[in-house]
Amino acid sequence: GHLGRAADAAAEAEAALEAARRALDVDPARLERIEERLFGIKALARKHHVEPDALGGLRESLELKLAAIDRGAETLAKLEAEVEAARIAYRDAAQALGQKRRAAAKRLDAALASELKPLKLEAARFATEIQPLDEAQWSAGGAERVQFAIATNPGTPLGPLDRIASGGELSRFMLALKVALAGKRGPATLVFDEVDAGVGGATAEAVGERLRRLAKAGRQVLVVTHSPQVAAQAEAQLRVAKAVRGGRAATTLERLDEAARREEIARMLAGAKVTDAAREAAASLMAPVAQRR
Repeated sequence: GHLGRAADAAAEAEAALEAARRALDVDPARLERIEERLFGIKALARKHHVEPDALGGLRESLELKLAAIDRGAETLAKLEAEVEAARIAYRDAAQALGQKRRAAAKRLDAALASELKPLKLEAARFATEIQPLDEAQWSAGGAERVQFAIATNPGTPLGPLDRIASGGELSRFMLALKVALAGKRGPATLVFDEVDAGVGGATAEAVGERLRRLAKAGRQVLVVTHSPQVAAQAEAQLRVAKAVRGGRAATTLERLDEAARREEIARMLAGAKVTDAAREAAASLMAPVAQRR
């Protein structure tokens, strides 16, 4: 019995030794493949600036991005269709706006033509120019450029309003524009500085009458003037003067009553010495205005 157990133990030991031998029997080719794979993993990790253990997560992320790119063609086609639809909608809206602009320009040009002669600009021509723009220049303002053009002398070509007109002419052109657009939306307060420069008599009176018309259109109109014909049209008149007080110059602003207004307008008519004739002329200028109140 003892010999049988010893033989069994010996057989088991021999089997264990054989298994250990097989485990220690390393295949050089397999070891080389494992080392190459390890080097490849480390190189790939360096390329993507991650740790080797993070390569699995990176692969999943790249696969998701690749799938998004594969779907990108479909998304791009959809976006291109939306862009084209927006372009067509813009073009239609711009064309409608252009038609309205051209119709409004005709009305404005006709209104300006009737306003220029009384303002001593009878030789001048005014035109609203509407020029189509290239598609690259289209904007929220439409597909054309609008410009006010004038010619102040017969036979001269039209040019931009702000370049062609002199200071006094520009003021009167702007006054004519404001009058033509009276009743439309615009600034609640308008300020005119020497809008009557270079004119007098009936023309100055026409300037004053148009300023008064603007004020009646629901706006506050402030006018700086040396013209008695213009001042006589005002609802209220303020006198600006300089005086020396305590050795220093000071500017004063005084609201004039009716009597003071007549005296001031007479002074504007006559100069330093106010005559009875100037006072009568001042009263004559103010009378039509007073009757319209």
